[in-house]
Amino acid sequence: MSGRAVVVSGPSGVGKSTVCERLLADDDFELSVSATTRPKRGNEQDGVEYHFLSREAFDRKIADGAFLEWAEVYGGNRYGTLRAEVEGILAQGKHVLLNVDVQGAEQLRERGLALTTIFLLPPEPWEETLRARLGRRGDTTGEVLERRLQRAREELAEAEFYDHRVVNDDLERAVAAIRAILEG
Repeated sequence: MSGRAVVVSGPSGVGKSTVCERLLADDDFELSVSATTRPKRGNEQDGVEYHFLSREAFDRKIADGAFLEWAEVYGGNRYGTLRAEVEGILAQGKHVLLNVDVQGAEQLRERGLALTTIFLLPPEPWEETLRARLGRRGDTTGEVLERRLQRAREELAEAEFYDHRVVNDDLERAVAAIRAILEG
């Protein structure tokens, strides 16, 4: 088997992390661990949840061309996909999952990488669905919630540029659809 680079994008609250976790239960998949400049939280471990880098180390990696894509997001923190991480997983013959936003997916496409891009869509009515899912998180209320819903509107407009669109109205069905795409 030869591995493929699989981009999974979608708005906040659509279930990207949950879908990726379910795919990772299969030995054919491995998640690309992103690098970030944000501080570690709680029990996070370097190299597991993220590769935690200082701003200076992140800047050096940018200058060295070590990132396939990177972006500065909420709160001025940077996130990026390390080339060596992706190449190492593909060399093992596994599918590498890249849980990136639409900006990251665009940068990856611009690099000319062989990608399978999948956009996870919330079921209709999408705004009600995302509002409910984000509300259950407990830390997404008021102004933060409204910003995320506005960002979701912008991201949903980009869905047409993805190879495949999968509605995440049922976790098992969404995961099965992604597996079928990759086996096809």
